[in-house]
Amino acid sequence: MPNPIPFDNTYARLPERFYSKQGAAAVPAPKLLRANAALAVELGIDPAWLETPEALSVFSGNSTADGSEPLAQAYAGHQFGGFSAQLGDGRALLLGEVVDQHGIRRDIQLKGSGRTPFSRNGDGKSALGPVLREYIVSEAMHALGVPTTRALAAVTTGENVLRQEGNMAGGVFTRVASSHIRVGTFQYFYARNDANALRELADYTIARHYPDAADTEDPYLILLERVIEAQAKLIPQWMALGFIHGVMNTDNTAISGETIDYGPCAFMDDFHPKCVFSSIDRDGRYAWGSQSNIALWNLTRFAETLLSLISEDNAVALEKAKKALGTYKERFRTEYDNRFRAKFGMASDGPLDLVRSGLSLLTKQEVDYTLFFRHLTRGNRSELSALFKDPALLDTWYATWEAATQSAPDTNAMQKSNPVLIPRNHRVEQAIQAAYGNDFNPFHQLVDVLAKPFEDRAEFSAYEQAPKPSEIVHQTFCGT
Repeated sequence: MPNPIPFDNTYARLPERFYSKQGAAAVPAPKLLRANAALAVELGIDPAWLETPEALSVFSGNSTADGSEPLAQAYAGHQFGGFSAQLGDGRALLLGEVVDQHGIRRDIQLKGSGRTPFSRNGDGKSALGPVLREYIVSEAMHALGVPTTRALAAVTTGENVLRQEGNMAGGVFTRVASSHIRVGTFQYFYARNDANALRELADYTIARHYPDAADTEDPYLILLERVIEAQAKLIPQWMALGFIHGVMNTDNTAISGETIDYGPCAFMDDFHPKCVFSSIDRDGRYAWGSQSNIALWNLTRFAETLLSLISEDNAVALEKAKKALGTYKERFRTEYDNRFRAKFGMASDGPLDLVRSGLSLLTKQEVDYTLFFRHLTRGNRSELSALFKDPALLDTWYATWEAATQSAPDTNAMQKSNPVLIPRNHRVEQAIQAAYGNDFNPFHQLVDVLAKPFEDRAEFSAYEQAPKPSEIVHQTFCGT
């Protein structure tokens, strides 16, 4: 009988200093909460197997599937600007890799699987809430068209974990990613002056993610350029959706260009460029409007790790790296402008002053970001006016917008750019709190509803609505 998961591992064959091999911690009474059958098919996994006791045992960490080589990856990282030379998978294990139906190599990882050598003082476990949040938001991001890690399974463990809020039900999340190689992975070896490991990691990354760079004269420079390009495309997608990552540390910056780590993330309700939700982001480092500059800061840290590979002459390497980094702002701005012109239904050369004035108006009037763009797309003036404290200000701006679009906005582009549904913070929180009360229906319904975020469906209109004052979520929290 073939292995239920067709593992084909490569990271486990890198030198031992790249990771720590070990198994997961056993849990007492696991139950499958949800499995992603469609993703399983992509990965070459029989979806029927997901419902078996064997699958539950693997996804809870109670057993190791044939072909799996569980390991905790080593990495470092700048966290809120401060550097930690050793972080690593403190509560996660890479089970192995599969090659999906499109020929793309992908990681399968457990989160909340117990202590590792990188756990420091943590227990390596996860409360159920972060498991549900990551499942909901990562799958919603995928449906919204954003490069992201995916959710394969979520299980409850039958044990409690101790957190600041008290004893909480535990869970384990199964995550799929193009890889878990981060800027922080490179920083780990850079901090140790391990030139051999840096080169091996860079070669591995090129072969896995950017193979066209391998046969060029400057493969490591091309690697840097490809990662810059990927991040310059990703961050405008976040911002156009009103998404705030919340913890854009270098250890959460994926070399693949995927969104990774859905800890204290959130989607804005009322628009403000300085909006922050993360309880640990006290200075607004990762606010909505700061995400572009932080991405460039993280990319600069990545460039530092590659200098010795780009050229043995440090001055030459610096010049090449600076030139590559110098392309980021233009790449970002082009992507950002294109996305916001589409959101406003403007032509590709439409006036950017209209975008800026529109966002400024939303800020001053504290208007719900997603509802504004949906009502603008629908051409619903009465609903649009109801969002504003002073509708007269909207009337003035609206007349300018009509003139700019010649009263014929590109509604097709608007419909593709302005989702009807996002994972609103209060809905996510309601699903989590219901789950702690052993009611998983809100979680399942929210995942199902968000699978088609651009469709108008009257039966789910309640999910479009902004939170009532008593439902507003002011802070989100890291899973640890």
